[in-house]
Amino acid sequence: PHCPYCTMVKNFLKEKGVEFLEKDVSEDSEAAKEMVKKSGNLGVPQTEINGKIIVGFDRIALEEELEHIK
Repeated sequence: PHCPYCTMVKNFLKEKGVEFLEKDVSEDSEAAKEMVKKSGNLGVPQTEINGKIIVGFDRIALEEELEHIK
């Protein structure tokens, strides 16, 4: 299924030159279980940076976490 916020996160990370691993939880049940176990949340997208989970497309939170890895 199409997820506009997932696309927004992917485009944002690409613009920033950040490599990422994409997991399609709609087709990968193990990835879905792992996602819920880590975050306690079913919402997508979920982005993990340095162990912190960001649910949805939150540009400010993403930028703040990316600053920590530069």
